[in-house]
Amino acid sequence: MRLIDKDLLSMQEVRELVEAAKAAQRELAQMGQEQVDRIVRAIADAGVRNARRLAQMANEDTGFGIVEDKIIKNVFASRGVYDHIKDMKTIGEVSCDPARGVHTIAVPVGVIAGLIPSTNPTSTALYKAEIAIKAGNAIVFSPHPAALRCILETVKVIRQAVSEAGGNENLVSCITIPTMEATDNLMRHRDVAMILATGGSAMVRAAYSSGTPAIGVGPGNGPAYLEKSCDLKLAVKRIMDSKTFDNGTICASEQSIICDEDMVVAVQAEMERQGAYFLDEGEREQLGRFILRANGTMNPEIVGRSVETIAKLAGLTKVPASARVLVARETGVGRGHPYSNEKLAPILAFYVGRDYKDVCGKVCEILHYEGAGHTFSMHTQNKEIEDYFARRVPASRILVNTPSALGGIGGTTGLMPSLTLGCGAVGGSATSENVGPMHLLNLRYVAHGLKELDEIRAGAPSCEDGVCRVNPDLSAVDIDSIVNSILAKLKAL
Repeated sequence: MRLIDKDLLSMQEVRELVEAAKAAQRELAQMGQEQVDRIVRAIADAGVRNARRLAQMANEDTGFGIVEDKIIKNVFASRGVYDHIKDMKTIGEVSCDPARGVHTIAVPVGVIAGLIPSTNPTSTALYKAEIAIKAGNAIVFSPHPAALRCILETVKVIRQAVSEAGGNENLVSCITIPTMEATDNLMRHRDVAMILATGGSAMVRAAYSSGTPAIGVGPGNGPAYLEKSCDLKLAVKRIMDSKTFDNGTICASEQSIICDEDMVVAVQAEMERQGAYFLDEGEREQLGRFILRANGTMNPEIVGRSVETIAKLAGLTKVPASARVLVARETGVGRGHPYSNEKLAPILAFYVGRDYKDVCGKVCEILHYEGAGHTFSMHTQNKEIEDYFARRVPASRILVNTPSALGGIGGTTGLMPSLTLGCGAVGGSATSENVGPMHLLNLRYVAHGLKELDEIRAGAPSCEDGVCRVNPDLSAVDIDSIVNSILAKLKAL
């Protein structure tokens, strides 16, 4: 009986939250760009001020990651996102082309449902609140139950900032009784205009099947190619720093490394020098049985945990205390090859290819198995090799000479700072971009007439008896001129 009561209470809460968000969004829709930007700036400042406290809470609630790295993520999601979007025109008329007679007006979608994962709970809430309000929307969060306390505290911080900046605090709200029924009701609510889903594959699929327009992202499973022209010491450092950042909880982090066969000895030696522990065959099989559940999905016990913790849980007794990353040699992809899956932990698969063409084939195979459309990274000084992979690898982000985790989210690259990374059609996503404010609004076009129908008809070929002819008195040059004129006018439209 108490379970039923909880479900009913959670569904009633969703109705009340959406109703309040809808009213708050109507108020926001009357504000100008300057007022909206003031609110977004206030959220960013509050996120920075509370970065450490929220990071500690997230670590305490979930047991995932590293507090110092979560602080960086909170600052990135607050100040980093704000600095990138602060000058975007997102309210009212955003562009005007007098020559074409077209004016473009930004139109908020309304109320957004924001799904928040346990891996990056506080930073994702800060980021999604900023981009939603920047686009003129309200947002209602559905929190992962394992991170409820820290997400609610983050929302409290955001709501206070919104209020102090002159906005309605109900622009950002959160379900306090998280149930599957509540999330389902939120996604299907008639007054929710869009879903912004970041989480597990099942939740993203549910968002897309809800009947509400959705932007969801698939799993990351990005390989990293160490091409022979790379600065090997620096490349390994980038990979090790990336894979250990917050214990691998960013979906853009490297999941496997791959090199040509004549690079194997040098790569392994450099990785071991920088703290990688290569599992022997027995250890590889032992950990492989632990990192996946019976249904083939990632074991949540490894997510965001340290090498020391994973080794203890899996019964690996020989892993030294100095080990930063566990590395397992892998030859295959798919079921029966657990290291070919996404591993949001400091665990890497190690693949070998005959040459760069064979490597490219293996990279494509890995991504088509899991992670299609997400991220691929490579370390090379060879522009031709870079172009070869960029044209063939099914990834939306091709990262070159940068830590993949931070590069993919826009921390060490010029990409839009984002914690929702689109995977495009190949990955089942509505967009292939790093999601920002422009994905959360519609564009309305005001187009002025430039010509009359009679003008178009005057230049068109005449048709008699079903055969189209041009004036026989016209020369070939005249005909080409007319055709080109018509095409130019149509193109101008």
